[in-house]
Amino acid sequence: MTHTRPQPGGGDTLDAAGLRHVVAVLSTVQIVSWGVLYYAFAAVQSSIATDTGWSSVAITGAFSLSQILSGGVGIWVGRHIDAFGPRRVMTAASLVAIPGVASVALAPNLALFYLGWALVGVAMGTLYPPAFAALTHWGGTQRVRALTTLTLVAGLASTVFAPLASLLEDLVGWRGAYLILLAGLALITIPLHWWGLDHPWRTTDHAGGEGTPTPPVGPSTAQAAAAVRSRPFVLLVAANALTALAVFAVVINLVPMLVEQGLSRNLAAVALGLGGVGQVAGRLGYARFAAATSVTVRGVVVLAALAVATAALALAPTSTAALIVLGMVLGLARGIYTLIQATAVTDRWGPTAYGTVNGILTAPALAAAAIAPFVGATLAQALGSYADAFLVLAAVAGVAAALMAGATPKNRPAQQDVDAEPGAISELR
Repeated sequence: MTHTRPQPGGGDTLDAAGLRHVVAVLSTVQIVSWGVLYYAFAAVQSSIATDTGWSSVAITGAFSLSQILSGGVGIWVGRHIDAFGPRRVMTAASLVAIPGVASVALAPNLALFYLGWALVGVAMGTLYPPAFAALTHWGGTQRVRALTTLTLVAGLASTVFAPLASLLEDLVGWRGAYLILLAGLALITIPLHWWGLDHPWRTTDHAGGEGTPTPPVGPSTAQAAAAVRSRPFVLLVAANALTALAVFAVVINLVPMLVEQGLSRNLAAVALGLGGVGQVAGRLGYARFAAATSVTVRGVVVLAALAVATAALALAPTSTAALIVLGMVLGLARGIYTLIQATAVTDRWGPTAYGTVNGILTAPALAAAAIAPFVGATLAQALGSYADAFLVLAAVAGVAAALMAGATPKNRPAQQDVDAEPGAISELR
């Protein structure tokens, strides 16, 4: 029984049942993958430094290496998905994650620790961007609803895995925690990627005709090339990169900053997790927010909110309640921004060659996210405190907001689906 409705001009739009199935699969693997490959590190990095004697700069440098490789891999992944679909490449990434996380957990020295994170970085190249590409292709006019549901669920990754990793670290140490998390990662993501994404993936925008798995050339390539050479695209790339630098430097260094402010490590990990609740709240309200704002306005407003919340977190009095609330507000803005980023290409240039254009758009942001942990730790060391580092990062987010003001082309394609009705995501749950 097929779940596919071929559409004019190529591609395969899934019916409601098929789309719900894919959203469920991708939501599950995203929450687990983000939790194990990303947020666990934020929760246990201080324990790694204490146990091994390696400096925090050296440890975050390894994590940054993984992000750099993730950005480079993402460009190739986007082109591959446009031509072949997400199933094989996302399954392969799940397989690569196994030796990667195992090497991180068992590394007796920094060299093997870095090697493990390099492999994890390759696996990270298939987190949000390929999932967004899959839902954009299969979702048709329901793609914004599908993307909202995906990011809504995946926003809980920090809520679940930051406290879980911290608890496991208390019980079995950071190495044992990673090995336990690895078992769950392998058992969940590999079969779901392979069997859960087994839907037709046809492209017609190339010389080989419909269904031929060759890299797309022709009109879609020309449109993609015109988009990526435009001034709005360049400004969008810069705004995304600066935002990623600020956001991920804050996320990865939030626990040390809160510990510096007087919270215990476990309570700081809980605060990081509650930021995920804020993300979910932001994504729940995204449909109404998008319906009430233009592409430019919502981008500028959310980036400005990120800047203000980051600065407020640095300047807040030493109060557990205040710090946790501000962390949740920051998570709320971050959650909305994830959807703004996911729909940035289609909102401005339409869905044509989405994987390719989005891969180019997100590669610099992934590279910025890569160096963000290292930049955050280095700023804190140079300035003498994490609070001062957060003030600098707030200024970076402010610059990104200014750039976002010019990041929309004057002549945009007609949008037939933006703007999912409030509450529409319930249809995909």
